[in-house]
Amino acid sequence: MAGSAGGGTQPGSAVDVREVDSGTASEIAEAMGADGDLVAARMARGCRCFGAWLEDELAGYGWLSTRPEWIGELELVITPRDGEGYVWNCFTLEHLRRRGVLRALLAEIRARAHAEGLSRLWIGSVAIPADKAFGPSGFTPALVFASELIAGYRWIQVQPAAGTDPALVAAGHQVMAVPPGRFLRLSHQRRH
Repeated sequence: MAGSAGGGTQPGSAVDVREVDSGTASEIAEAMGADGDLVAARMARGCRCFGAWLEDELAGYGWLSTRPEWIGELELVITPRDGEGYVWNCFTLEHLRRRGVLRALLAEIRARAHAEGLSRLWIGSVAIPADKAFGPSGFTPALVFASELIAGYRWIQVQPAAGTDPALVAAGHQVMAVPPGRFLRLSHQRRH
């Protein structure tokens, strides 16, 4: 889990990032495959989606929420505080990876959120290559999670990221509603 404050864009990016609307929602739904049916429900509950295009082709997308959201990989809820948001379900289409799509997407979401008054964004990742885009996009590691599904139970370990400001770590624990350490709970998976 990483936090970001302030704004910023990636100048000269060939990636065109814009907020998804009713005219482009079908492109996101198609790119999301089996989860494409979730697009309308997410937008109806106030989630915002941003798409990244290379020329006229959708290259990736990411979601932004300011309300509680389920984190399926951890089976936990994140509840951003007032003036905060959560960036999630970011994806770059496989044949368009390694072209700066995620970095441009994150930079634009961050800049838009900052311009709209959000003071901090939270983001998490279980994909190590994607983590490389976080730092250049203005995110600072806060919490490190390890998670495994074992015989119907979710095992989770939470620890502070090395060298992180204790205030950011404390804020991360607050929005995730988890204590430091290890815990085990009954698995509860859901689509969101």
